[in-house]
Amino acid sequence: MDFGKIERKRERERNNYKMAAKSICSSLTVHSMANKKPSPSVTRTITAKKGTATPPVKLLTRVEQLKLLTKAEKAGLLSLAEKSGFSLSTIERLGLLTKAEEFGVLSAATNPETPGTLFNLSLGLLLLGPVFVYLVPEDYSWEVVVQLVVALVSVLGGSAAFAASGFVSNLQRSD
Repeated sequence: MDFGKIERKRERERNNYKMAAKSICSSLTVHSMANKKPSPSVTRTITAKKGTATPPVKLLTRVEQLKLLTKAEKAGLLSLAEKSGFSLSTIERLGLLTKAEEFGVLSAATNPETPGTLFNLSLGLLLLGPVFVYLVPEDYSWEVVVQLVVALVSVLGGSAAFAASGFVSNLQRSD
């Protein structure tokens, strides 16, 4: 057996998969909305057909229509948050709403591109785990641990991004 030949073949395969992973990841870029001017799609309505325009997203109206606060109350989320020390006064003291505005969270919730971006991010993360496990060798125990951590983070992150995509899409829908 020629171990050098086997190792070169393995290295070529690894390089091919790395290039494929790079091309997938480069097409799934996520841009930060912090400290940016709102895109034209946020400041104007989008026309689906000539002469018809979709109304702008009214976030608080949708929260009221979906009865999200009532559902959160019935699920016990508000009392659970309060028991863990997370109350409205804590939010105010920490300036979380100001930080949310600075990072563009509120404008992202009304941006029509956000659900698609979150969906693409979820697909990328869900693909990252298996690709990473396949590409990283299992010669040492620390490599197996790294594979496990990356797979776990990619599954949790991909699932969270997928759920957030559906949630934001539901918030933006006008009934």
